Amino acid sequence: MHTAISAGVGPATLQDDKAPFAFAIAYIGIGANLGDARANVLDALERLQRQPGCTLMTASGLYRTAPIDSSGDDYINAVARIATKLDAEALLQALHAIEQAHGRERPYRNAPRTLDLDLLLYGDAIINSTTLTVPHPRMTERAFVLVPLLEIAPSIHIPGHGPAAQYAAGVADQGIRPI
Repeated sequence: MHTAISAGVGPATLQDDKAPFAFAIAYIGIGANLGDARANVLDALERLQRQPGCTLMTASGLYRTAPIDSSGDDYINAVARIATKLDAEALLQALHAIEQAHGRERPYRNAPRTLDLDLLLYGDAIINSTTLTVPHPRMTERAFVLVPLLEIAPSIHIPGHGPAAQYAAGVADQGIRPI
């Protein structure tokens, strides 16, 4: 699902002299493996577009991956790039609300889920709060994050880690295929 906006990588935070506000570019990891996982991922993309303070700029294609450190059916995954006026914590709360609309439960770590939305990157920010860690702490170890991320932003740098592409070889043995 690509939008008409270019998939190129722009500045992490943008301010236009003609615009009355600043916004941040954020990347959201999306995954599901319960219920109609494909429909849940697509609905999450639509909800991101409708989220006040957010604009869906582009989204990767959909990918099928086996669960990692978990059980259950295969996951359907994607990554979205959004422009947002929300601060990182407010964006995280908006993502949790979208998950809740899909009946997300958190009975234990890495439990199968109807929908999982992870704030992967928020501009060039490095955030370590009690509720949020950005960049996402395991994003460089997961093909289901890196492959769709590199599809829409091939030259992206992960703050504190360097080019995302340098981690691709390390996840090449993880099963992932486009659908």
